[in-house]
Amino acid sequence: MNFQRLQSLWSLAGRPSCPPLLVMASRMQMATLTCLSLLLLWSQMPGAQGQKFQFGPCQAKGVVPQKLWEAFWAVKDTMQAQDNITSVRLLRQEVLQNVSAAESCYLVHTLLEFYLKTVFKNYHNRTVEVRTLKSFSTLANNFVLIMSQLQPSQENEMFAIRDSAHRRFLLFRRAFKQLDMEAALTKALGEVDVLLTWMQKFYKF
Repeated sequence: MNFQRLQSLWSLAGRPSCPPLLVMASRMQMATLTCLSLLLLWSQMPGAQGQKFQFGPCQAKGVVPQKLWEAFWAVKDTMQAQDNITSVRLLRQEVLQNVSAAESCYLVHTLLEFYLKTVFKNYHNRTVEVRTLKSFSTLANNFVLIMSQLQPSQENEMFAIRDSAHRRFLLFRRAFKQLDMEAALTKALGEVDVLLTWMQKFYKF
């Protein structure tokens, strides 16, 4: 992509309009790289610096929770109406309740990575069918932006904290894998509001 094309993308609505992340493999890496570069540039603009997620020692700037909520609300009714297994919850209290600040960095990084690599990736074809691709792309793009800025510590003294956060994530993943894949994807997407509500506790102005 040449510089003039980059400038053209940058000028749209004050924030880059990125191609969907979840595309066929031959173009996915380049599209994702371009999108992420533009989003990271945008996050460094004046006005974006005062808004950030602070997950313990980790932080992510340039993300507006309202945009995430708007994207979810656009698909909420569709996703939750398709969830017929009301007795199961993936993001239950044992996963998200009383998470320490130190744990939060590891946990959110792992959850967002799972949503990107498993949930959004496997649900991509359905988003085209039900015409919700734009909303899911907005969520995915912002999840990438947040995750790319988080740098969980790998120091030995942080092992107990990493282990605690990992155990929480395993509870979520175990519940996900106990369901049929289609049902699990639907439920995970229908619970994005639970994830966003928890994440917003760590949002600083």
